[in-house]
Amino acid sequence: MKRSKQLTGVLGLSAVIIFVLALILFGNLNKEFSFFNDYVSKLGAVGEPNALGWNIIGFVVVGLLLFFFGMLYGKSLGDKLLSILLSLFGVGFAFTSIPFDMELSNTSVSKAHIVAICLGLACWLFGLSRMGYNPRLDQRLRNRANITALLLLAVMIGFVVNLWSMPIAHRLVFGIVFGWTAITSIGLLKSHPQA
Repeated sequence: MKRSKQLTGVLGLSAVIIFVLALILFGNLNKEFSFFNDYVSKLGAVGEPNALGWNIIGFVVVGLLLFFFGMLYGKSLGDKLLSILLSLFGVGFAFTSIPFDMELSNTSVSKAHIVAICLGLACWLFGLSRMGYNPRLDQRLRNRANITALLLLAVMIGFVVNLWSMPIAHRLVFGIVFGWTAITSIGLLKSHPQA
């Protein structure tokens, strides 16, 4: 069990590290990309330099790592539905590699890109909700899941009521998702019971 938790932690932390390193690398390789104003999806968009590399590393590889992390994490908590929900987030993230067309956002592939990440995020949020209300889990895990879910909802509501722009909301969502994954993975690597 301890070895399985450590593998889960390695997978989750690897997803976070690879995503951040890929973002820095491909963001710097694309002179037209702004770390402050552009969506991450621009790095893999139709016609962008190094789009294939970004889509493979930044979306597919990271998505697969998130898939296995989610599957094993849910299993370690003895919750098959949680395992499915968190795994589906990884699948949605991987399918975000479908290139978005920055010029023609109404194309089928652009819509598929948006649907993939939205469905993935929905599964992740349902997974957190399931964790937050599972009385069999440690209170610390439940609190972390509930706080994370509330932060994600606050970011989305903040965008809807014009407290901040979509690019800021975009960065906050990534920070929340990958922050939770990193904290959870580090807990698993430290081998705390039920971490």
